[in-house]
Amino acid sequence: MLAAAVTTGVTEARARIFGHVLNPTGERSAHKILRKKLIGEKVAAWYPHDICKDDPRIQAREQEERLSKLEMLKRRGKGPPKKGQGRRAVKRNK
Repeated sequence: MLAAAVTTGVTEARARIFGHVLNPTGERSAHKILRKKLIGEKVAAWYPHDICKDDPRIQAREQEERLSKLEMLKRRGKGPPKKGQGRRAVKRNK
């Protein structure tokens, strides 16, 4: 009985000194996950900065390419229909 009290006292003191979490019942705890370092900044630093989102010249060029492709599709008759004349509107009118 005395030995058990001494053992628990030593265990509690050791936990306080070294900053460990004492779990004598052995219940599940999130402490193992919470003590890990956060990795969000490391993951974000791994990927390079996307210059395409900041440079207005690149954005303008992409917009120009998109409009030219759309114009080419319209000339072939494959462009999007006018508003209110799509597939759903045709179904409704039948």
